Amino acid sequence: MSIFYYDKTFDGLLSVVFDAYKIKHFPQALLAEGDVEPMFMERAHTTVTDPNKSDRVWAVLRKKLSKQALNHIHHVWQSEQPEADWLIFRYICKVVDSPFSIETHFADENVMAMLKLAKKVSKDTMYLIEFVRFQKTKENIFFAPVAPDYNTLPLALSHFIDRFADQHWALYDIRRGYGFYYNLQRVEEIILPDENTLIDGKINPTLLAEDEQQFQILWRNYFKAITIRERINKRQQRQHMPARFWHLLPEMQN
Repeated sequence: MSIFYYDKTFDGLLSVVFDAYKIKHFPQALLAEGDVEPMFMERAHTTVTDPNKSDRVWAVLRKKLSKQALNHIHHVWQSEQPEADWLIFRYICKVVDSPFSIETHFADENVMAMLKLAKKVSKDTMYLIEFVRFQKTKENIFFAPVAPDYNTLPLALSHFIDRFADQHWALYDIRRGYGFYYNLQRVEEIILPDENTLIDGKINPTLLAEDEQQFQILWRNYFKAITIRERINKRQQRQHMPARFWHLLPEMQN
């Protein structure tokens, strides 16, 4: 069994592809450095992440794939699913080896698996955008905790930069413990240092602006006012607003 070790970054994965074609030896599994070696391993190679290598591989993919297919690769990577990197590796190798575009060859199991997983991540990204509820802090920063199923926060950033370019805001993934802060000029990654900033996945009420609680009350009253009780359909509501997001939505709180 042939193993390639790498640093589990996207550039590292593209560097793995480069090394495989350079040494003309292809792995049967991809592991992180320090992972337990499998039994009956015959050969191991450690790939050092190199931006020049990854750029060259990506340049080849840009020539052979549409923008949508390139986005699918990024989406699958952000899924963080077990062996998502192995799926991407097999897909890229098929793209490189084929003289024709394979992105619509849905009979191919790798192409279909890429498409299905990419669609799930894309849907999760749209949910993140739709169900964000910003809360104003005392520092005039609009803060929103999020909890997507996949690591979709980086995929949604461009929307918020375009939509809220004139405001200071921060989005924080409470599942993965990191977020992004926009300071009107650029976005930077953040990690909250104080455990008291978030309580049960929600921002500490003592950090909110004085009028934020009032705005939340007004929003809940508006939500109740437009509700037609005789037409409440919980099943349909869950289809359009999955219950896993309710704990982050002020309008769904009692």
